[in-house]
Amino acid sequence: MFNVTAIIAEEHIRKAQNEGKFDDLDGMGRPLKPDEAANLPPELRMAYRILKSSGHLPAEILEEKEITCAIDLLEHMEDEQERYRQVQKLNIMIMQMNERRRRPVTLDASSDYYRRIVEKVRIAEERFGKPEKKHN
Repeated sequence: MFNVTAIIAEEHIRKAQNEGKFDDLDGMGRPLKPDEAANLPPELRMAYRILKSSGHLPAEILEEKEITCAIDLLEHMEDEQERYRQVQKLNIMIMQMNERRRRPVTLDASSDYYRRIVEKVRIAEERFGKPEKKHN
């Protein structure tokens, strides 16, 4: 059985290819970005994409972006006291996120997010030295 819609779509694609409309596309030759909605249940993916494209993101995603931003700030901070305050702020943000999620934020060693945090901490330690441990 022939699907008329599929046949029409294929014809449009072939026509566009022949006209060179797929040549020099933005990002051509580079891998696609990972789908941020891949871990969501299938019935929520479309809603997530619509909200994201309209500029609205779930609170969890916004919190994670804020934490990432705080980590980025730490990397460039030279004032040790301000750096300490930012670390305290970061700890509070993570603690609040854990409480809202009712589960800890786990940083899987194989995740890209984990690798970025470890790299930023390494850079900060190289730049500012390792923090001294306080003995009670």
